[in-house]
Amino acid sequence: MLAWLLIAGVNGVAQKALAQQYINTVTTQDSKVKNDNIIPSSPSSPSLPLSPENPMAQVTSVSQLKDVQPNDWAFQSLQSLVERYGCIAGYPDSSYRGNRALTRYEFAAGVNACLDRVNELITTATSDLVTREDLAILQKLQSEFAPELATLRGRVDSLEARTVEIKANQFSTTTKLNGLLIVGIQGRTNNRGDVNPRDGKKDTNDAGTNINVISLAQLYLTSQITPSSYLFTGLLDGNGKSSPRFTNSVSRNDVFLGYEFPTDGLIISDLNFHWLVTDKLAIMVGTEGVSMPAAFRGPNRVESAATGPLSYFAQRNPILNMGYGHGGIAIDWQFAKRASLQAIYTSYQPGNPGKGSGLFDGTTTTGVQLLLTPTDTFDLSLYYVNNYSSNGCLLTFVGDECLTTVNTTTGKSAPLQTNAVGATVTWQISPRISAGAWGGYTKSYIPGRSGNVETTNYMVFLNFPDLFARGNLAGIYVGQPPKITSSDLLIGNNVPDFINTGLGRAGRQPGTTTQIEAFYRFQLTDNISITPGIIHILEPGNTPDSDSVTIGLLRSTFTF
Repeated sequence: MLAWLLIAGVNGVAQKALAQQYINTVTTQDSKVKNDNIIPSSPSSPSLPLSPENPMAQVTSVSQLKDVQPNDWAFQSLQSLVERYGCIAGYPDSSYRGNRALTRYEFAAGVNACLDRVNELITTATSDLVTREDLAILQKLQSEFAPELATLRGRVDSLEARTVEIKANQFSTTTKLNGLLIVGIQGRTNNRGDVNPRDGKKDTNDAGTNINVISLAQLYLTSQITPSSYLFTGLLDGNGKSSPRFTNSVSRNDVFLGYEFPTDGLIISDLNFHWLVTDKLAIMVGTEGVSMPAAFRGPNRVESAATGPLSYFAQRNPILNMGYGHGGIAIDWQFAKRASLQAIYTSYQPGNPGKGSGLFDGTTTTGVQLLLTPTDTFDLSLYYVNNYSSNGCLLTFVGDECLTTVNTTTGKSAPLQTNAVGATVTWQISPRISAGAWGGYTKSYIPGRSGNVETTNYMVFLNFPDLFARGNLAGIYVGQPPKITSSDLLIGNNVPDFINTGLGRAGRQPGTTTQIEAFYRFQLTDNISITPGIIHILEPGNTPDSDSVTIGLLRSTFTF
């Protein structure tokens, strides 16, 4: 029984320490890397240590402990330890507090009392408590199980050696390293397109491709500054892109994958500071990675370019990608148990001092999101975004994103001021099925000029977690990328009119692009997954006379 007490006490203290470390590191990692939530974890308050003002007193009967009842599951154990060994201590208020976590001070005091009592009993060899026969039996058991004890001792020594080695070679005591590698292979069918001037004739051939490889590698460094703040740094290197693609304004954004981010080399993708001001309010500020996808909590719980849908369009409402923010400030306020508010101001080129750039003069975005979770299985987000684009492109990289045409004389396009609203809803129908949808609307105008251009987009989807095996995921997504539904901008700026021979007519896109995506993720291990999928695009470029495009994909992901 004494051995059980010692083992249980040591194990309890160790588990408490490990759990504390897990809360302070892994939860913070999730909030920064996986869930796009800017609130870092708050360290748990440690138990108060034993002190002269809070002493423990020896008890001689379990009845002296007022909070221990005969029907408690551990009553007989406590009774035996008190009456047989006399090594249970209580608090001055005659309480035992059996459900409270044990501090190291209390554990030391209890173990010391028990050891003193056992040594006394062994010395006196009291016949009715610990007999010499009992000691002989213990010695016999020790001899019989000597090989097992030696093996156990060797394992403990090995674990201690490995622990010392890990501590000596750990990456950092304050910085955690995470990363991922994505390699995707995709091929698409050939098709012909009706491009500008859009006249109903399929005049451009697209040969398609059999094999195209895209890779993306990311490293994340999370440096804990204080218990309530950390610095987040991201490094990224991407190669390859969807190919072939029409090199015109009709359908250049119809095929764009979530992990498609070609760079000229290693770049800094994130550099921002997170601070938990209070238990309910957090702030993020930085020069890189301060964007709506990073600052706004995503209601689609499988949103991820590494493990979720394959296309960029299927990740989230394109409105939440507007401006492609780099530097700025964001806040996250949990003002109620099931309601939170996120807000952001971000700039596309915060460090560029040139005209039409910088933190306030260039492409800037202001956004706010209200996230409601009325039940554990239902999420609703409502958002408003105000964007100023210095060249008329919203930087959503999906569908109709450049809403003013390029002037052939100046080589530039007119700027736009845009107001956008949208909503996303998800419903966990059962542990194995979830459904969701989103919709968005934008209205833009050229500052100081008449006319407006409007776009809409929508998506409906089904997700099937743990389909056929635990950890796997299947998804079906059907939606319309952003489409110009109305434009009466001045001649020379109206995109549909420019593509449709430029006769100065207001109007909309003549067709409607529809994207259908299906995928199935095989979770091979905790760190490796393979995701085959297919994307079918109807009327690419919102052009009814262009052939449909079908893309087959195979994405492999490794995370650590």
